[in-house]
Parts: sequence; C-alpha cells; structure tokens
Amino acid sequence: MNPPSCDIMICDEIVRQYLPQIRAEVVSRMVTERGLSQKCVAGYMGLTPAAVCQYVSRKRGCRCMEISDDLNEVIDQWTWALINGDRRVTICDICRCVHRKNK
Repeated sequence: MNPPSCDIMICDEIVRQYLPQIRAEVVSRMVTERGLSQKCVAGYMGLTPAAVCQYVSRKRGCRCMEISDDLNEVIDQWTWALINGDRRVTICDICRCVHRKNK
C-alpha cells in the first residue's frame, strides 16, 4: 500500500482532529506509565505544566478515539523519542496511521 501523498487539507484535519488526543495519550503515558513528573513532561513536550495537568485529567484533548495497533506503536515511539531527545517521529507517521484506519 502506498502512503498517502501529502495534502495540506489532510494534514490540517490530522492536526485539528487527531493530534490533541494523541498528545493527551503521550502525556498520559509519560506520567502514568513512565512515572515522570508533570513538570518534567512539560519540559519534554514544550508545554506549560498547566497544559500537562489538563491533558492528564483529560480536560484537554479528550475525544476517546480508538487507537489502532499501528498508532499505538507510533505513540510509544513518540513517547520514547521525547524522553531520549530523538526527533524522528513526524506528523507524517501519525497521518499514515490515521489515514490507514479511516480507509
């Protein structure tokens, strides 16, 4: 299967509709599964501690989306990448997973 070609409208939809929930999941995993402090997570993600608190409490980014196996793997990769300072996970990786799920 060929990956979707880049299309600004698809990227815009991913950023608006999916990225907040995925970001909430990354934050939650860093705090609950990895045991990092909210302040530490804020630093890794470039967020304020208040934003992290809202993600953890699901006041922000909560839409209860279904996470496919592929997307779960990307979320895990993103979580570890942030902790390790690795910037190889891209919005295109997320887009491919979401696009595949919606076909």
